[in-house]
Amino acid sequence: MTAMVHDQHVTQEQEEQEDLLLEGFLALQTPEGFRAEFIDGEIVVSPPPIGKHDRIVGKIVRQLYSGGVDLDFMPNRGLEVPRGGGCPSNHVIPDGAFAPTELDLFNDDLVWGPAEGVLLVLEVTSNRAERDRAAKRCCYARAGIDFYLLVDRDKQSVTLFHDPEGEDYRASVTEPFGKAVPLPEPFGFELDTAEFT
Repeated sequence: MTAMVHDQHVTQEQEEQEDLLLEGFLALQTPEGFRAEFIDGEIVVSPPPIGKHDRIVGKIVRQLYSGGVDLDFMPNRGLEVPRGGGCPSNHVIPDGAFAPTELDLFNDDLVWGPAEGVLLVLEVTSNRAERDRAAKRCCYARAGIDFYLLVDRDKQSVTLFHDPEGEDYRASVTEPFGKAVPLPEPFGFELDTAEFT
């Protein structure tokens, strides 16, 4: 009985600390170009990406638009995703988010929008590659985002994660730079990665 009361006290204390941390995070004023995210109870501030990073994002956006799917694209859109790992919520900023145009998801001035309805998120690794490979992947899966496209510059590979369930994706396909990555419906074409190097 005493142990259970102690555990409840620790949990309540932990929740109060996490709420305070989230409140501090939401009040942050980051320098222009920097991105602040709140992932599994940790505040992460990243510097602006370098040119090659943005060129890869641009190449992917062009291919997705030329593929014939009617999508809206929002670069660096803050998404609030369900809690996991004991934190109140996660606030993540993918390099790009795509949603069906008819949903009109990005037609607001919200700093942090809901992830519901987002079809695909895109990350191109930079200085915190491990966070993109694991923690953010789990955030996107918990949010039920159908596709997570990860361009891993260190590993020189592209991975498409799909079929989210719980904390992760049930399926993925990885190809090295230079090999095409098949994108299932609603895309239905192969992503050319030849110019990602």
